[in-house]
Amino acid sequence: MTQTRAADILARRLYDAGCRHVFGMPGGEVLTLLDAFEAAGLGFTLVRHENAGGFIAEGVHHVDGAPAVLLATVGPGALNAINVVENARQDRVPMIVVTGAIDADEAERYTHQVLDQRAVFGAICKASFTFSAGAAEVIADKAVRIATDPRPGPVHIDVPVSVADAPAEARPALRRRPALPVAPAPSAEFEAARQAVAEAKRPLIVAGVDAVNEGAGDAILRAVEALGAPLVTSYKGKGLIPETHELSLGGAGLSPKADKHLLRLVADADVVILAGYDPIEMRTGWQDAVDPGSQSVIDISAAPNLHYMHQGSVNVIGGVGPSLDALTEGAGRASGWGDRIAETRAALSQAFAPEPDWGPGVVIETCRQVLPETTRATADSGAHRILLSQMWTTYAPRGLVQSSGLCTMGCAVPLAIGLSLAAPDVPVVSFSGDAGFLMVAGELATAAELGVRPIFVVFVDRSLALIEMKQRQRQLPNAGVDFAGTDFPGLARAMGGQGVQVSSRDGLEAALAEALKADTFTLIAAEIDRRAYDGRI
Repeated sequence: MTQTRAADILARRLYDAGCRHVFGMPGGEVLTLLDAFEAAGLGFTLVRHENAGGFIAEGVHHVDGAPAVLLATVGPGALNAINVVENARQDRVPMIVVTGAIDADEAERYTHQVLDQRAVFGAICKASFTFSAGAAEVIADKAVRIATDPRPGPVHIDVPVSVADAPAEARPALRRRPALPVAPAPSAEFEAARQAVAEAKRPLIVAGVDAVNEGAGDAILRAVEALGAPLVTSYKGKGLIPETHELSLGGAGLSPKADKHLLRLVADADVVILAGYDPIEMRTGWQDAVDPGSQSVIDISAAPNLHYMHQGSVNVIGGVGPSLDALTEGAGRASGWGDRIAETRAALSQAFAPEPDWGPGVVIETCRQVLPETTRATADSGAHRILLSQMWTTYAPRGLVQSSGLCTMGCAVPLAIGLSLAAPDVPVVSFSGDAGFLMVAGELATAAELGVRPIFVVFVDRSLALIEMKQRQRQLPNAGVDFAGTDFPGLARAMGGQGVQVSSRDGLEAALAEALKADTFTLIAAEIDRRAYDGRI
């Protein structure tokens, strides 16, 4: 009879939580863990860098809902994952980060690659544990529950080499049930908020990442339509209601050009409902964008407001959906907006109209027109992301996935690989600048090995366009922002996919049509002028 190891208990608990994939790069210290994961039914994918592995895992999570799982070996392997783990914290991604560790007794004398990994990950995770054989079931369950409870985020488990192999008893643990979103308890304060909503002439709703994680889209749609309230979302909140809806104003927070229109509407609202809105995605223009002194500001969130980007008149700690339903019960449609919502939608559409002939806007518009509505998109950080997030029409939550809190480069390609792996029949397109793409170009080999078929669109301008633009705005000399060209189509072919270079709408349309029929990934290098974003964002 095969003896149960502590590593087996961790692996089985992750399997029970719905996890079917683990990503990472193994070392000698995690070989038992790797074996346990495979034995439990969690397929391991070898990636080219741990950071990218974490983003692939996140992409899978956005489809199957299970916690993302990242495996890293001791020392440099673990530290390679810092970026994606902090991104998971800021973007509310449930992630289990498992790292190998030198045994405590050995670490007192042996110093090679030894560091306090729990101190490092403890600073950026919801919790950090040292795994032990005697408490394996409890630690595994705590990790899953903490990672998935509101607000979701990363949890770290440091697994010493001898502990992974240690015999452990697979006792059935009393597993804590996940917390359910609940409506606020009746109170005079909440009743006053309900009254304000009922009497509102110009209500407005701002929604964000917590609403997405709670699956509150249907409740938001009910509230929007019941009140006649326009909806502004953070970039993570795009698609909570279809952005073709007459009351949807799309995403906000990074484009001053868009915010000029949106903030004016927010300021003129008499009631503002902040529905699972975390301003971590927003730039400074959204500091104190609401005024509880002159507006009724109802802030619904999973945790108390400690960010101080804004303050509410009423702070509701509860589920977004149940709270919205309770707030809007019996409320009628407001009449004070007149034509302003339609006018704002039209102004935004005009502000982000594509270029007459060719440019990043034409690339985005063409992709949206050619690719099916069901297409999932990912975006890397950079000037193209700001433009894309305004132009890319999203029909469902997580229809556009990006790093919004940390805004890290190098995320779009691995996110697309994860989305495509988890749902191979759904088209996936990623949008990267050439600099961000080169950070993770090695993962094209991972895409080929996995047999996934995402479309990687690369904006080729041989410059850090957003930084170069800011450099010019400060009248500083050009330095450190330009780089030599790369044969991106050739790189794609060398990695096992297909690649094409385009510089016209017709060429892009043809490339997209071929990519949709391809049996491997496709890289489309779209040549644009390095100053194509001037005045666009």
